[in-house]
Amino acid sequence: MLSKKTKYGIKAMTFLARQENNTPIQIAEIAKSENISLKFLESILLLLRHSGFLGAKKGKGGGYYLIKDPKDINMAHVYRILEGPIALLPCASHNFYEKCDDCKDEVACAVRKLMIEVRDNTLQILESNTLADIAF
Repeated sequence: MLSKKTKYGIKAMTFLARQENNTPIQIAEIAKSENISLKFLESILLLLRHSGFLGAKKGKGGGYYLIKDPKDINMAHVYRILEGPIALLPCASHNFYEKCDDCKDEVACAVRKLMIEVRDNTLQILESNTLADIAF
């Protein structure tokens, strides 16, 4: 299941992508528009800023804005920053692989085979979409 952090992070990024001239937007405006808790959104936007997706301007007329063009922001990268591994099981993960303690034969494991298929299809969808694709 997708976490609220990831859902709200994607919602906030699509909101910012829709702004004309990439104008900085205050957190309160994003929170109100997208119905997200202000405190929770602050932590999400800070993470996205530290990850290189967002910039921030202080003072009057300040707020958050996208650093890159929405067409250059791949959703698989955004997902990994907000949610973590794409695979549902560590044994099916490319980047965060761990052997399962209860598995006698990983190669023959039906659960792992299914989860690899889920991972591959999910990854294909996320990699083939950019922020521009989902925002407009």
